[in-house]
Amino acid sequence: MTNLSCPNCSEPLIDGLKKWHSFCRVCGYEGASLLPIINETSVHENIDETARAQGLRTVRIANFEKLLNELNSFKKNGKLLDVGCAHGWFLDVAAKSYEVVGVEPDQNIATLAKKDGHEIRVGYFPHVLAESEKFDVIIFNDVIEHIQDTRSTLASCRQHLNATGVLLINLPSSNGIFYRLSKALCRIGISSFFDRMWQLGLPSPHVHYFNPANLLNLLESCQFTAAKVGYLDSVHSSGLYTRISYAKSDRNVLFRLALYTGVFLMLPLLRILPPDIFFVIAKVSTEKKPA
Repeated sequence: MTNLSCPNCSEPLIDGLKKWHSFCRVCGYEGASLLPIINETSVHENIDETARAQGLRTVRIANFEKLLNELNSFKKNGKLLDVGCAHGWFLDVAAKSYEVVGVEPDQNIATLAKKDGHEIRVGYFPHVLAESEKFDVIIFNDVIEHIQDTRSTLASCRQHLNATGVLLINLPSSNGIFYRLSKALCRIGISSFFDRMWQLGLPSPHVHYFNPANLLNLLESCQFTAAKVGYLDSVHSSGLYTRISYAKSDRNVLFRLALYTGVFLMLPLLRILPPDIFFVIAKVSTEKKPA
């Protein structure tokens, strides 16, 4: 990757560990030239969606309950938009406090989510919204790292948030222990873990890796003020092997077993190691940036 600039600080990006990977020496941002192919049938053949849901559900629901409690400290009710709502698990949790609406571009997943009775807009944010539509909360759960144009997306969030609205983003951290370990292994020629961290070959690969510092800088430059930064669990023993195995392209059983064993043994240490998922709650800034 060449002739690209950092979406956070606009400095030139440097070629990284793979031909599709790059990074910024100034702020630590990392990016990828991988492209989403969400609704192409062939790529979904690489995923056991039932296994994926089983592997993720426990840790995601626990995190969503925590996020709801955090949100209630800033905004206890109102209309909430969940961008990239997937199976609708956060909508289930948030419906206790908010009037909820989901956006989901994956047509098959959206169909499943609709069965629980929530309003799901099938398509991409912000195109599925009316221009004048406003929300009290907009949330991106493990989604912003999949969206190529983050600045345009954040500008759309400002447009669709009420004046006292709240933006909540949670995403993987480039400071996290698992991501750091994947990079170390990639440097010595073992790239499977690194590829998986970027979701290479899956319908919606990661195209960004931020850390709290550079994401806060990006939010500030897009006229948001961070109100809270926190951390979430990235893995749980329940469903761990199923989560590791849902990508059918990872057919190497020894790799799956080695990864499972390594992650399982690390579980007791994760409370003291650098966390792999962080969240930011931000408000629309009332201060105009100087021209």
